[in-house]
Amino acid sequence: MYKFNISDNKNNSWFLIRFVLSVAIVLFSGCASVPEKKYTETKYPATVDYALSLQGAPYRYGKASPAEGFDCSGFVKHVYGHEGVLLPRTVQGMAQSLTQQVAKNDLHSGDLVFFNTNGKRYSHVGIYISDDKFIHAPSQRTGKVHVSSLKNRYWRNRYICARRP
Repeated sequence: MYKFNISDNKNNSWFLIRFVLSVAIVLFSGCASVPEKKYTETKYPATVDYALSLQGAPYRYGKASPAEGFDCSGFVKHVYGHEGVLLPRTVQGMAQSLTQQVAKNDLHSGDLVFFNTNGKRYSHVGIYISDDKFIHAPSQRTGKVHVSSLKNRYWRNRYICARRP
């Protein structure tokens, strides 16, 4: 038969107190930590951020909305319209209305990049992101808005110019 010993009870009490204190310290230290800062600023202007949010939207010739899809000029017109900048509906119209031409080595996020994809001087347009990347609604074949590289041979060979809205 086990005899009740007061020293065992003291040891158990100290163990329990130390355990409870340790758990409390761990739990409360999480509450006292500084919360992680959420950054609202981004690396890109609002226009480019919005364009990137539309990545994956369907390509639809003649359309200019997230609900219906986009062709290249409809995509650019929609993105800039969302930011309060009104642009013509066609690639040709955009190129002619924007007179501030930009050298390829001086491209900034949000500049429009123009291409000759079908024999017409201005037949395709996209929005420059950075690091030789641009976002656009390329074609029925690709089927969606996506990011491409100006270093890609296809786009490099068809690049015409860039304009700043």
